[in-house]
Amino acid sequence: MPDAPGGRAGVPVPGLASRAARTGGSPVREILALTARPEVISFAGGLPAPELFDAEGIAAAFAQVLAEDPSRALQYSTTEGDPELRAAVAARTTARGLATGADDLLVTTGSQQGLTLLATALLEPGDVVLVEDPCYLAALQIFSFAGARVVPVPTDDEGLDPVALDEITARERPKLLYLVPTFQNPTGRTLSADRRAAVAEIAARRGLWIAEDDPYGELRFEGEPVPWVASFPGAEDRTALLGSFSKVMAPGLRLGTLRAPAALRRACVIAKQAADLHTSTVDQAAAARYLAVADLDAHLIRVRTAYHARRDALVDGLSEALPEGSRWNRPAGGMFVWATLPQGYDATALLPQVVRHDVAYVPGAPFFAGPPDATAARLSFVTHSPEEIREGLGRLRKALEHAHGGG
Repeated sequence: MPDAPGGRAGVPVPGLASRAARTGGSPVREILALTARPEVISFAGGLPAPELFDAEGIAAAFAQVLAEDPSRALQYSTTEGDPELRAAVAARTTARGLATGADDLLVTTGSQQGLTLLATALLEPGDVVLVEDPCYLAALQIFSFAGARVVPVPTDDEGLDPVALDEITARERPKLLYLVPTFQNPTGRTLSADRRAAVAEIAARRGLWIAEDDPYGELRFEGEPVPWVASFPGAEDRTALLGSFSKVMAPGLRLGTLRAPAALRRACVIAKQAADLHTSTVDQAAAARYLAVADLDAHLIRVRTAYHARRDALVDGLSEALPEGSRWNRPAGGMFVWATLPQGYDATALLPQVVRHDVAYVPGAPFFAGPPDATAARLSFVTHSPEEIREGLGRLRKALEHAHGGG
């Protein structure tokens, strides 16, 4: 007798965990699949420009570590991570204004895993997590899997509102605040030093952890850097800082770091042991070698120069591409521009018609933990050349005119 779907006849398998049932897939990932055709000029994905990868330098680093000590590069490793890589990251972090030792860091499989480890180590089902509204999508997935109750904190054009944060913290008694203070995903906004100081003071006074996610901080091409929240008084002993190599070296390496106070870091080490034992040994060794022999800062100058030109091409062309009454920002770095269409437009409903014109964006609605703004859209400027961006904006203008005109 053949098996019945889902198990042997008459004996159904148990159902999925509630966390799996309640957590949806990423709309951005689904849009990327929809727009994978090569003719589509996509402003949807946060994909670093592949032609700017230092493929030659990274390949040389892999070749060197495999030739010199293959038995080490291909062996199991410690959970905490490659000592040379942690030392190199610690030195870069210290040079950027936050004194850090190698032992303060845990190497993770992308900063995404770092946030998952923090959720595992900190959150019980029902705990309250505060997030910027709108917020990085994958963080919302992580907190859903953890069973947390996510409460949005209002934002304005300057980012998270500290007054609202204080009021909501007093009311909700959260355990954790998650934020991307520099060139935020999805909005591209950067929190000022004054607001960062206020966030640190509120966290210390009200008693909560801060998860500070910084994948874009080294992609600044205008203005002066703003110190990490972790460096402000009150935040030092309660902030976990997430770093990433995805935007500065290559996302396919899946390498990130977690800097956290000792007790929290140790709990994350144990959570990582349970998750994957350790991050890829050979990838860590190659990244450490690359940092030792290549000039990452010179590479970043090339990347920032290219992204600057691409930001200008996108932002300077939006006035013709978007309907009258639209608004958008001009981020000083990072990868994203946040735009809102006039009232009456629905960015999600318009997307299928836009894609038919071989152009795409990400609707803003999925990024909101609170009531969504249907008019909002995220546009990434880093993946395409200025010429392609201008062509894509022309397609977007025609698509929006066609769709809203009812044609």
